[in-house]
Amino acid sequence: MQNFTFSPEQPFGLNLFSTFFEPAYKAVTGNDATAFHYVEDISFGSTNAQVIGTCIVYYITIFGGQALMTNMPAFKLNFLFQVHNALLTLASGALLILFIEQVSPILWHQGVLSAFCHPESWTQKLELLYYLNYLVKYWELLDTVFLFLKKKQLEFLHYFHHSMTMALCYVQLNGRTSVSWVPIILNLTVHVFMYYYYFRTASGARIWWKKYLTTMQIVQFIIDLVIIYFCSYTYFAATYFPYFPNAGTCAGTETSAIAGCSLLSSYLLLFINFYHQTYKAKTRGAANVKAKAL
Repeated sequence: MQNFTFSPEQPFGLNLFSTFFEPAYKAVTGNDATAFHYVEDISFGSTNAQVIGTCIVYYITIFGGQALMTNMPAFKLNFLFQVHNALLTLASGALLILFIEQVSPILWHQGVLSAFCHPESWTQKLELLYYLNYLVKYWELLDTVFLFLKKKQLEFLHYFHHSMTMALCYVQLNGRTSVSWVPIILNLTVHVFMYYYYFRTASGARIWWKKYLTTMQIVQFIIDLVIIYFCSYTYFAATYFPYFPNAGTCAGTETSAIAGCSLLSSYLLLFINFYHQTYKAKTRGAANVKAKAL
């Protein structure tokens, strides 16, 4: 049994990766976690055809399913929806803790800039966690299946975000972008709260902090973009405009940098618009009703 001590390598007191994750991974896959490597064209989901095909099947399923449900009663599915969200809450929380454990010693020993940009910050253990997080994005596509089966409105923000985040994780895996841990840790943090929220509301609970969950998502994308734009800028400046002030090159491909900046920027705009339409418009509407009543 390991000693319960706190250190950069054990921010939670134990080496959770070797103590809990490795045995669980071995039991499920029959392979050693430390032997895993993501290989393009070989690992599941590692080709453009697989990712594009999944997106096409996803869109056909949700819009075709929505059309089929037009004259059918909505399915309740409360228990299955609760299970789905409870498991995603636990999976997001477990990945979040494992990511923090792996990133902590890199930040402590090498510093923030190295953790963002140095190729060695893309470790074998982090690569496995990046890949598992990518696989979870396929699982999360079921969120939309529940929506159309329950005859809920399919918002553009929802299905665009779900499908493109899966594609973005794929691009970053191929690009071996060392800074990937930043948006992933922030995203997992939000998802712990989000899936817990849906788990509770599926049982009929009234949760007062939905508005703050959306605020949390917006703050997440702002932090993401500050860091991602910095890393992209210093890469392009060091590579093509060395006379511009920069912090040196940064690990990752140009495709992954452009995809990350573009998609995260679109997410921020879409979530701000969603916040405005959902909360600000309702507040103004309620104020107008109150004024007329007076």
